[in-house]
Amino acid sequence: MTQHARGTFEVKMAPLAQDAPAGSTHMRMSLDKVYIGDLVAMGKGEMIAIRDGDLNSGAYVAIERVTGALNGREGAFSLVHRGILNRTAQELSIAIVPDSGSGALTGISGVLDLKIADDVHAYDIAYTLPAAP
Repeated sequence: MTQHARGTFEVKMAPLAQDAPAGSTHMRMSLDKVYIGDLVAMGKGEMIAIRDGDLNSGAYVAIERVTGALNGREGAFSLVHRGILNRTAQELSIAIVPDSGSGALTGISGVLDLKIADDVHAYDIAYTLPAAP
């Protein structure tokens, strides 16, 4: 049965070293997140992005490892992010990486829906998880 976990998170991004030439629109960033709500966890990851500031178009991919407790079950899992912004339209896909769960989150699968309003990042994770041992 699909369950949901909802809450908010804070994210800090910092530039990482990259081989792109000066003036490039490519970026490589570290991700540090703090999840609050049904997921009490820390997220660490890396993002690669490209953006055209004049047209407000771009794309990003990221991998993130989340460690903490999801609805009281402790463990970790990984997320894969894919986002495309085409001027004013946005596509965003964030999924739990298959077989990435550990601890009490072994066997987790699902997707994370992200909403940003008034500078607040909110998540809704729709997931399945085997019964607790």
